[in-house]
Amino acid sequence: MSRVIAGENPLKNLFSALTEHTFQVDLGVADPPLIDYLSDLLVRFVRVDAIFGVRNAVGRRLDEVADMLMEAEQRSERPRREVHRHIGDFTLFWVGIYPEALERLQHGERKDSLLNYCEQGKRSYYIASTLVDEDHREQAPVLRRLSEEFELCTVGLNRVRREWQRLPDAA
Repeated sequence: MSRVIAGENPLKNLFSALTEHTFQVDLGVADPPLIDYLSDLLVRFVRVDAIFGVRNAVGRRLDEVADMLMEAEQRSERPRREVHRHIGDFTLFWVGIYPEALERLQHGERKDSLLNYCEQGKRSYYIASTLVDEDHREQAPVLRRLSEEFELCTVGLNRVRREWQRLPDAA
């Protein structure tokens, strides 16, 4: 089981095939780096600890975008970039894959009730794309594209989810 969750072969292959087919065939988006990023996001976010991977200075898990934004502003450039990239991933995942969870995530008593996840995801991907060092130069154009095409990516990810739900259960 850990081999699959780590992203080796079966699960990665499944998400790659579904994402590639959805974006290239259904949506007409032929952008391999973007498609690879999205399928990798799905593999990473199979694990709940990756979805809620941002922690504050004392190690408390941050499960609201508002708290992640405050944490990002307290960090130096490279860690700040990673928090903004994660905010983009987090919002894209929920809006695209599980939009029905947004009501709970943005319930009136939570700080996130004041945020628009689409706008914040676009903004965070844009910020992450501008905080570039040598190690992340290749990823900057993908992050910029995610910022510019956030809504299209949510539509595509929602279609990917529908496709995996149609698959017969593995026995």
